[in-house]
Amino acid sequence: MENVRVISNTTIKASVPNNANSPHTVDLTPWDLQFLPTETIQKGLLFRNVKHTPFQIHHLQHSLSSTLAFFPPLAGRLAILRHHHSIVSSHILCNNAGALFVHAVAPNTTVAHILQPKYVPLIVSSFFPINGVKNYEGTSQPLLAVQVTELVDGIFIALTVNHVVADGKSFWHFVNSWAEISRGSLQISKLPSLRRYFPDGIDHPIHFPFAEEEENQHSPNLKPQAPHERVFHFTKEKIAELKSKANAEANTDKISSLQALLTLLWRAVTRCKRVKPQENVHYVLFIGVWSRMVPALAEGYFGNSVIASIVTMKCGELLEGGIGKGALEMNRVISLQSGEKVKKQYECWVRRPRLLTLPSGVGGSNYLITSSSPRFKILDNDFGWGKAEAVGIGGGQHKRNGMITVFGGAEEGSIDIVATLPYLILEAMGDDAEFMDVVSH
Repeated sequence: MENVRVISNTTIKASVPNNANSPHTVDLTPWDLQFLPTETIQKGLLFRNVKHTPFQIHHLQHSLSSTLAFFPPLAGRLAILRHHHSIVSSHILCNNAGALFVHAVAPNTTVAHILQPKYVPLIVSSFFPINGVKNYEGTSQPLLAVQVTELVDGIFIALTVNHVVADGKSFWHFVNSWAEISRGSLQISKLPSLRRYFPDGIDHPIHFPFAEEEENQHSPNLKPQAPHERVFHFTKEKIAELKSKANAEANTDKISSLQALLTLLWRAVTRCKRVKPQENVHYVLFIGVWSRMVPALAEGYFGNSVIASIVTMKCGELLEGGIGKGALEMNRVISLQSGEKVKKQYECWVRRPRLLTLPSGVGGSNYLITSSSPRFKILDNDFGWGKAEAVGIGGGQHKRNGMITVFGGAEEGSIDIVATLPYLILEAMGDDAEFMDVVSH
């Protein structure tokens, strides 16, 4: 397959800059600021049998401009203001500096080239714009970059979004809205709420210590680890059976489908790594908190509303017996995140700021990290030529060994999991009887 060739780079600005209802600056919460040293969000959609025309590219650019009018932070830039020593504050400047739009072509790549292999082909990473950018670089880099790559028999729309500006929920809210506008709507069905959450008594902008050079050292060079990506598909029926089994084993009815599924995968990876029984194994979950707050945040809250929680067990404890024990422990950790506890954590962060550092060399350690959610409306996105065939992930944080990305599958109630792990571990998982009994072939 020939490499991707860029045809053009264009800056797309919001069609209605400085909307009267839009803020000129957006102060950032601890939920936003924690992501400053990490990589951007990169997700993309694959469409089959799309005709390539100059009009189509122009139409996507025009509809993107119209959509940005509803989401002015994405057309802006980050500001990081230095106060004294290494103490800074940060906000989004809604200055309509614009988003990057890349038009590219992969003349010898077909949809089948992407979907048929057991492992996700490397060329998919080339479908994403501004690879390797850290979120704090949003002072000069666009907060949103789009690349539309023409394939032989389809099209791939890839987005790179600064994680300080949006989490997964907000990311797909924007994509859903862009698809609506692209189909011809003049309005979007769910307006974003651009006011960030600041509890009473919290002054903002928040001041915190930050030095780019130091933060840059927290992320190791991941290239030598060369993780692979493999997609595992789970049907609605198999997931329901697994959930029932987990709840029966734990003598409860609390365990959710996703908790059972992630525990199944956690056990498989742990077995395949041959972790010693007395060693600790960890599962990092990003938990959405917008609905946990009292009162709940606005449905269209645009920004980050996630916190990281870690489930830790002894390897022997996780693997002995069935999946019920691990799934119940995962449920317990998630259930502890009440609105009151989340608010206290928020206030504690303001007193003692701590930026997010993902575990170094995740592949060689006993950590798994899950991002995304099967609840997001992803494959239903229709830009005017039908629904998406598949979803893809870019580089950035998703290329870390140990990253587990979860999406809703093509069939209702099904789930796809993209596991980013060393090749030998993924091959061993393919031979793991407990795991593969639930995977759809």
